[in-house]
Amino acid sequence: MMLPIFLCSVLGVYVVIERYLVLRSAQINISSFLQKVKEGFRRSGVSGVEEVCSRTLAPIANILLRGIAKHSFGETKIKEAIENAGRDEIYHLEKRLNWLAIVAGIAPMLGFLGTVTGMIAAFQQIEAQGANVVPADLAGGIWEALVTTAFGLMVGIPAFAFYNYFVTRIERFVHEMEVTANEFIDLLDSENGQAKEPAPVKERKATVAVQPPDAKTTIEYQPKRRTFGDDDFFSSRGNKE
Repeated sequence: MMLPIFLCSVLGVYVVIERYLVLRSAQINISSFLQKVKEGFRRSGVSGVEEVCSRTLAPIANILLRGIAKHSFGETKIKEAIENAGRDEIYHLEKRLNWLAIVAGIAPMLGFLGTVTGMIAAFQQIEAQGANVVPADLAGGIWEALVTTAFGLMVGIPAFAFYNYFVTRIERFVHEMEVTANEFIDLLDSENGQAKEPAPVKERKATVAVQPPDAKTTIEYQPKRRTFGDDDFFSSRGNKE
């Protein structure tokens, strides 16, 4: 069982390093970014915000760019674009985390399996030698069997810790995305440049429900923490309050 445990450790190290670099590159100073967005909006309106976002390599900048692209279609379309972009960015942030969850769950199990098979071999040796069995003959086999459990836990415990660490960081990113998106919508509702809803067509008889002006855009993130269970996937959805 040592070979599968070793492969799990290699996979776990790869995911940890790769996700750390991705999340590190996605991290920006939200306060500074919001200040630049507001200054750009005051200076040249929506085009100023687009210029600021184009120079910023971060998920929140991509979200605002998607919202700006729908500026001429009204506030409802802007919120829908922001929510869809938020789901896309969350997918990229959580990518491959399920591999880390699998490593955290399967590595200790492989270790336990190695111990069980080793103990089976030790008892088979006892049965074969009968009354002539010597404890020294069994100690080596039992020691080797327990090593698999130790290495399985040494791989699984750090993987579980990093999994929850990354989940926490992604939750913080989602909160920052939501705050920034709402600040952007508030800018559009300001006196300098309010996003107008398209004029209703007179021939249409059906009415379309429009969100109240104070409705906030939410990008909800709900990871399913079942690292040692039977499901290791995230689910994210965007909805309106």
